[in-house]
Amino acid sequence: MHDELLDALDEEQRTLASMVAPLDAESLLKPSRCDGWSIADVLVHLAQTNELAAASTRGLFNDAVQSAPQVGEAADVDQWAAAAVQAESDTSPETARARWLASASAQVDAFRGIDSSERVEWVSGELAARSLATTRLAETWIHSADIAWGLGLDLEPSRRLWHIARLAHRTLPYAFTRAGEEPTGEVAFVLDAPDGTEWAFGDPAAPTVLRGPALELCQVAGQRVRAGDTSLRGVGPDAIAALAVVRTFA
Repeated sequence: MHDELLDALDEEQRTLASMVAPLDAESLLKPSRCDGWSIADVLVHLAQTNELAAASTRGLFNDAVQSAPQVGEAADVDQWAAAAVQAESDTSPETARARWLASASAQVDAFRGIDSSERVEWVSGELAARSLATTRLAETWIHSADIAWGLGLDLEPSRRLWHIARLAHRTLPYAFTRAGEEPTGEVAFVLDAPDGTEWAFGDPAAPTVLRGPALELCQVAGQRVRAGDTSLRGVGPDAIAALAVVRTFA
């Protein structure tokens, strides 16, 4: 896979690296926006999931899950992720950073060595390699903002959000199903891009259309802000439900 998506993933990881590379151990242990996790904990989580993604491109996802730290029974993916980080709580902050840096580079290399349409395994089931790469971009972006919050920094939105907004739109059927709901018809996004242009996903004449800043849509899909606290607005029968279920992760 050699395209703009992987360049975006690489750029997002470099943005995060530029934030954490200068930090000393004390700074790496500052709280992040993720409740109960330090900046180092977020890096451990990203390293763990980067490694799983790289293993998935080699057909080794299930083997990698089985060899992961013993986390016991988890009710859902979020609990599993929290337990996996807790299982490695004795990792030094510097080691956490070094591990994440290595996993970030290895992840991009792994995706570059696979066809974008090849089917791979992930926590939500089988999906195209391109979709998994986009999911990794979305998670890296979400957690970069979590770390920036802990450092008192603001990240400027970029064109990389296009890939994340597209993922949120393409996975709406999954999001509705996961929530035990069914849309009455097509849902489209018409979003204000960071550069002042407009991004449309789906047919703007669809029965339901969500409008507003792409940044806010991605933040809602990443479950970092509530839709009601944004300027996002929707028209149509599924507007409220779509804003409630939209997500960019399993």
